[in-house]
Amino acid sequence: MGTPAADAWDEGELLRLMDVRPAGPGRYTAPAHGATARNVVEAGQLLGAAVVAASKEIPDQRVASASMVFSRAVRHDTPIEVGLDVPHRGRTYSTVQTRVTQNGRPCCAGLILMGADAGDLITQTAPMPDVSRPARSFERPGMQVRGRELRIVDDAYDDDPRRVGPPELFAWIRFADAPPAAYLHTALMTQSVAHWTIAAALRPHAGYSEAMAHKTISTGISKVTIAYHEDADVTEWLLYATRVVYTGRGTTQSEGRVYTEDERMVASFSVQGMIRRPTGPLADPSTAL
Repeated sequence: MGTPAADAWDEGELLRLMDVRPAGPGRYTAPAHGATARNVVEAGQLLGAAVVAASKEIPDQRVASASMVFSRAVRHDTPIEVGLDVPHRGRTYSTVQTRVTQNGRPCCAGLILMGADAGDLITQTAPMPDVSRPARSFERPGMQVRGRELRIVDDAYDDDPRRVGPPELFAWIRFADAPPAAYLHTALMTQSVAHWTIAAALRPHAGYSEAMAHKTISTGISKVTIAYHEDADVTEWLLYATRVVYTGRGTTQSEGRVYTEDERMVASFSVQGMIRRPTGPLADPSTAL
């Protein structure tokens, strides 16, 4: 039998997968996407789904921060369940523990801080990096999503292992259509956070490139933590500024920020990833993490 054709990706499909449905007290479900070239759900999509679940569980507060550990790979061709526990629900902050399971097996564990909004007492923001504004479209196969525009500053996301540069990547992203709820804007913004760390970590090292990931080197995202500072509008250009601060011992760690084109910082994040020599067949999704 041949390999099944990969289902198409577009903005509506990303929203369909992350806009989880209630399935009982503290339980939400997300449908399967279907066949893909690589049958592993991205970390940002899973964290985005958890953010939506927490937003529906505590609708009178916004997500202030979210963190998730990705212990086991999740497949695109099977539905998932997002379970929630709320050990503390307060007027100012609430704590939500999240877990992603598939076929009854635990895959990811997270912690989300919900908060009631308040006016500014004092304000300060780290400045946006001095990078070029959105320019040439990024057309890398496997990363195309209809309804999403993607621009990489200086064409730095490069499959050529001979091209080296600093351990950083700057990506501009915007979507064509506005989702119907603020938490879906947040989920779409979250989905892209984990895209850049592995490629940025490989940039300084001649002989290595992102094109080798899942083929001759084993890579994956182990943990993502993101703080949401301002409301995001994903139909406007958002700059994802990612800089790797450590790579070694089979891991890599990045710090990043998300800015609007008018230089407002809407989120900051950290991502821990894995970069190792393969220890098993990379075609098997269960070996991805």
